[in-house]
Amino acid sequence: MPIPTPMARPTAAPLRAVRLGAFGTALDRRADGTLYLTAAQALPRYHARISEPLDSWAKAAPDRVFLAQRDAQSTPTDKWRTYTYAQTLHAVKRIGAALLRRGLSAERPIVILSGNSIEHALLALAAMYVSIPYAPVSPAYSLMSSDFGKLRMIIDLLTPGMVFAADGGPFARALYATVPDEIELVVAQNPLGDRPATLFADLIGAEDAAGVAAAHAQVTPDTIAKFLFTSGSTGTPKAVINTHRMLCSNQAMISSGFAFVKDEPPVVVDWLPWSHTFGSNHNFNLVLMNGGSLYIDDGNPTPPGVPKTARNLRDIAPTIYFNVPKGYEALVAHFRADKQLRTNFFSRLKVLFYAGASLNQTTWDELTELSVATTGERVIFLSSLGSTETAPSALACTWDADRAGNIGVPFPGVELKLVPNEGKLEARLRGPLITPGYWRQEQHTRDAFDDEGFYKIGDALKFADAGDPGKGLLFDGRIAEDFKLTSGTWVSVGPLRARFVDFFAPYVRDVVFAGADRDDVAALIFPDIEACRKLAGLGPDAPAAAIVEAPAVRAKFAEMLRAFAAGQGSSMRVMRAILMAEPPSLDKAEMTDKGSINQRAVLQSRADFVAQLYASPLSEAVIAI
Repeated sequence: MPIPTPMARPTAAPLRAVRLGAFGTALDRRADGTLYLTAAQALPRYHARISEPLDSWAKAAPDRVFLAQRDAQSTPTDKWRTYTYAQTLHAVKRIGAALLRRGLSAERPIVILSGNSIEHALLALAAMYVSIPYAPVSPAYSLMSSDFGKLRMIIDLLTPGMVFAADGGPFARALYATVPDEIELVVAQNPLGDRPATLFADLIGAEDAAGVAAAHAQVTPDTIAKFLFTSGSTGTPKAVINTHRMLCSNQAMISSGFAFVKDEPPVVVDWLPWSHTFGSNHNFNLVLMNGGSLYIDDGNPTPPGVPKTARNLRDIAPTIYFNVPKGYEALVAHFRADKQLRTNFFSRLKVLFYAGASLNQTTWDELTELSVATTGERVIFLSSLGSTETAPSALACTWDADRAGNIGVPFPGVELKLVPNEGKLEARLRGPLITPGYWRQEQHTRDAFDDEGFYKIGDALKFADAGDPGKGLLFDGRIAEDFKLTSGTWVSVGPLRARFVDFFAPYVRDVVFAGADRDDVAALIFPDIEACRKLAGLGPDAPAAAIVEAPAVRAKFAEMLRAFAAGQGSSMRVMRAILMAEPPSLDKAEMTDKGSINQRAVLQSRADFVAQLYASPLSEAVIAI
């Protein structure tokens, strides 16, 4: 029986026991208003190389499952293909020997185009084991792009010696368009007909124990482990250098806060892409460091992807669950409708973790109510702040915050500098988790650091309690997105966007705000087409344009826009809006491959719509107060 919609927040329910770290904080205030915040606790010792835990767990727990993935060959696909720690290390050393024979290096690294898979993991681990950097690239640049512009830029920048795609079929167009013939192509299946390719199975070939051991011994904390590309939300993607020191120190930080991962090996069911730091450096490495088991989720937060995630969570009970806010939002309906799913999901879950964006309070409350109704206990929500350049987790909330949005305090070993900037506090970070820079992009590297060596993350933060820094910090927007109205009032886009999307749920997917040097704020709204389709009463074949023009949809948005503006000051009051029938474009950089909106690019590419928002008389497309 589905669980009813919650009427009140069940904050009085007992919290499920979980062991978390508490760092304490030290605050230094300077005369110019700059603040320096650090943890009172020292950073624990950490590994010199990311491969050391693999060696250790292959000895300590050789038969424990490390990697698991749905077996695509079974019908139905109800079996998991697994690799134990011993099997993984054996394959890694053999693949490492094959990579060494090819003379690959930082100047000729490995590029991985396809998404999460056991083969992807084995190739990545082997490369790092023998001191060869690799670069996992978002599959969206190959599969969703029409011009392959970003992928071509990445290939040209990295000059790889090897390119891997798990399945040559879907990647054929991108490979032909961007990968020169002299670069070795490796596929797990479906090689291109007229393009020579090595089968992945052939990489697991002859041993070279001495050569692999020698190469492994050369890996130092400052050896480049991988290149990760920024999402491009503020411009062209940049190749972030990730060293072994960054990855290992950050895992020591994470385990100091999420102490429960040391109590029992974590079990993780995860779809988050390894082309991004959240899925790879945070989640994959947390499993590896703590001898856990990673079940590769073939789903994602899309209409066709969510049922796959639900199926996997019905099968495997995680001990910690990672997702982005949109992923949690998409799962709520499945949890409500499926008793077996929610019972299994909450059965041994210790932590719900979100990052990448702000979780709306409605979803937080719904998941808390589901947890209490299913188990009698609340499962704690935790979050953190970081970026590709910070490996990624620099700050974390490791206590029971009563509302969504608290990103905590700096981890041990992290120095947080808060610089006054137009009435806000701009965050900058320093510590062993910070990248040394961008590969072959020296100007970007110089621009990224201040004169004290702090990385300028670009976020503004504010204290949850101005009188007690130990109670954590809140995200206060991206410095580059904020703008001024003609009145001189600053509009803080990040908090306004979070409030707007939460208020307009479930009808809005995302929103972009205009208003720089204007009298008031206006919005370009990217609606949730399926939710609006139901509101409009239109069938499944109705195009998006017809849905956003439907009278019932426009009337609903006009009503909600008035309610949203009521009692608000000019910086939080949206006076008019246009519903976008066309979703944000990856090729136009309006959307990143993570699905994040690029405010600047949308305003530039849709300048005609912005003009309509402020035209007199108003266009018929505009919904206005």
